[in-house]
Amino acid sequence: MNATFCIAGRPIGPGHPPYVIAEISGNHNGDIMRALRLIDAAKEAGADAVKLQTYTADTMTIDHDGADFVIKGGLWSGRKLHELYNEAHTPWEWHPKLFEHAQKAEITCFSTPFDSTAVALLESLGAPAYKIASFEIIDLPLIYHVARTGKPIIMSTGMASLSEIGEAVAAARDAGATQIALLHCTSGYPTPPEEASLATMPHLAGALSTVVGLSDHTPGHVVAVAAVALGAAIIEKHFTLARADGGPDAAFSLEPPEFKALVDGCRTAFAALGTVRYDLAPSETGYVSLRRSLYAVTDIAVGEMFTEKNVRSIRPGGGLPPKMLPDILGRRAARAITRGTPLAWNDVTS
Repeated sequence: MNATFCIAGRPIGPGHPPYVIAEISGNHNGDIMRALRLIDAAKEAGADAVKLQTYTADTMTIDHDGADFVIKGGLWSGRKLHELYNEAHTPWEWHPKLFEHAQKAEITCFSTPFDSTAVALLESLGAPAYKIASFEIIDLPLIYHVARTGKPIIMSTGMASLSEIGEAVAAARDAGATQIALLHCTSGYPTPPEEASLATMPHLAGALSTVVGLSDHTPGHVVAVAAVALGAAIIEKHFTLARADGGPDAAFSLEPPEFKALVDGCRTAFAALGTVRYDLAPSETGYVSLRRSLYAVTDIAVGEMFTEKNVRSIRPGGGLPPKMLPDILGRRAARAITRGTPLAWNDVTS
């Protein structure tokens, strides 16, 4: 069962509006004042939460010139891992101020830890949830350590096989986690929409019985909105003040007006899902009278036979239903009927 859970009192899961996370990542560009403005802008755009990433270059990798430590292809091609992470990391000494600022702005703040020391820092700040990045979903000891906090745990699934995702969920559950969400993800930066494979989400929910969502790296917001229609309870998207300002993640991040369009679109898509029904919607009630029915389309004398020339199924809906036409044809009029009169059973005689 895909159980609903809460982050900072906000219910998340089937039947609840999508929980939208603004991923700040490295888009602060090394400026804490910009990081604070990002928090305010995310709140104004309608995000439910802002998310940080908690690591240092040295907790993520080592400073090494070997070929294995240089990125090949993609947005960061040619960059050394240590150099990239040193540029993109959120300094640990910023974290207390960022958490405090988010609290004052009334937006939830949590983070992605990349090792146990990051978890310790976030626990000291009262982080209400944790995120596991796609690249770390195979780090079962890290998942186990995070799950032991008892907080909700959200895991992205980019590059992972179903078996690897299953192992990650099992590790979290073995550590006592009961509040788990999986974010379907394609770890392309950016991801072409045709590689989003959103149909994976409902399969993932059924296979592992978790809340599901989308960590989205496609351009724009259309894919995220489509994901909500397929059951995404969480939408995560990278967020920046302006792509023109640059930064490691700017190219696949949304600016504030775009992020607001994403939030509004996702909420509209959720509202449109509704429930299974076959009764009239309030907006339909005024139009029922305009459906087709049987009318006299010529003057008909008493005793005259009904034919396809003098009776037709037309709009509006004041007469007998169209399905009765075969029962009317060949019978005779019980009274004189003028053109434009809706037919009733007392107009018909054998």
